[in-house]
Amino acid sequence: MKHANHPSSPQTCAPHLFQVNRTRPSMLNPILLTVTLSVFTALLGVGIIIPVLPILATKLGATGFTLGLITAAFSLSRGLLQPVVGNVSDRWGRKGFLMTGLFIYGIVGLLIPQAASTHHLILIRLFQGIGAAMIVPVAMAYASFLAPPGHEGRSMGIINIAIFCGIGCGPIFGGFFSDIWGLASVFYLMAFLCFSAFVLVTSNLRSCCPIDHRQHTGLWSSIRAMLRRRRTVGILTARFATVLMMVPTMAFLPLMMADWPGNSGLQTGLVIAGRTLMNALLQYPMGKLADRHDKVALLLIGCACMSLAVFFIPFMHSFAAMVGMYLFLGLGEAVLWPVLGAFAVEEGRTHFGHGTMMGVFNLAMSAGVFTGALVAGAGLDVLGMRAAFMVTAATILVLTFSAAALIRSGTDVSTGAATDPANATCG
Repeated sequence: MKHANHPSSPQTCAPHLFQVNRTRPSMLNPILLTVTLSVFTALLGVGIIIPVLPILATKLGATGFTLGLITAAFSLSRGLLQPVVGNVSDRWGRKGFLMTGLFIYGIVGLLIPQAASTHHLILIRLFQGIGAAMIVPVAMAYASFLAPPGHEGRSMGIINIAIFCGIGCGPIFGGFFSDIWGLASVFYLMAFLCFSAFVLVTSNLRSCCPIDHRQHTGLWSSIRAMLRRRRTVGILTARFATVLMMVPTMAFLPLMMADWPGNSGLQTGLVIAGRTLMNALLQYPMGKLADRHDKVALLLIGCACMSLAVFFIPFMHSFAAMVGMYLFLGLGEAVLWPVLGAFAVEEGRTHFGHGTMMGVFNLAMSAGVFTGALVAGAGLDVLGMRAAFMVTAATILVLTFSAAALIRSGTDVSTGAATDPANATCG
């Protein structure tokens, strides 16, 4: 993956690509626009397989435990590699990683229909996790690098829109095409979309990749430095805490709605889609709010909304009530994500390097999703559905308020000049 134009013989990028232009919205930056479109296309491809992959796995003889392994394999390889990819991309450049990740996703779409056993699916998902580690964290590092000071929340909101819209719209298309053309067609469609995103990046993203030469620290040194900095620990703790509810709010919802009179799979999908669309629609305006107001206060407000929603979800007994509660949950998430993203941009710009910070930031998210699944699953088995949601809500609240205290007590991050274009070299 190491490019010919290695930092040991740097070439300076065209300055106009990286200079802050306060008269033009950051969304119109050609690099950010290309990255955003590629992420949306790739995650749309990923989203379309969500409703059909478990069906294919079951046809191959998967048990509940095996289905868990198929999901865990993806999370494991993705989580472990994200910080490594982020750190190396700060030195080698990002385009090559993004291209490789998209290409891997395309290959995965071709391989899954050929799987002859659940063991094959587990190995393919391990491979897919490698590609995943090169897409979202690297895209977030691009947005972080290009964010003008004071526009961090908006820049990260743009990437979040692509993520949520892609994942949110994907299952609708996946279900539609599987009904018309069969299961295999959905995976081939994923391959087509991901290869299209690969071509988009290859042809439209210049070989010049943003590299910040002010941060050259190795990964382990960076992680040790992060753990010594209270503000960074608080940001990572908040990232971890606020995704604890991800698995229970997705996986337990069909179980809760299954016994309702007249319930259908479409209603369950609409509940999830309402939350996702609420989240996506509010990302940019909430990012703007985060750029102008006290981020810690917004973090606590978003956490309070999220915790209340998680607490009351198991008490909903009608479709309309559940839609309303999930919209409220989406509102809380929409407040949180740009705030946390903006915090991560500030830390990456000032201390650790954009790719390194985003890699560790996303590792904290993966750890939170994994831990949330274990906590909620154990709570469900031991205490029941309602108690599982209550425990999750309380954990989110306690950890996030503790994280906010750490962020407040840490050293304030300067919002000085954006990265000097002269330091951005071809990678």
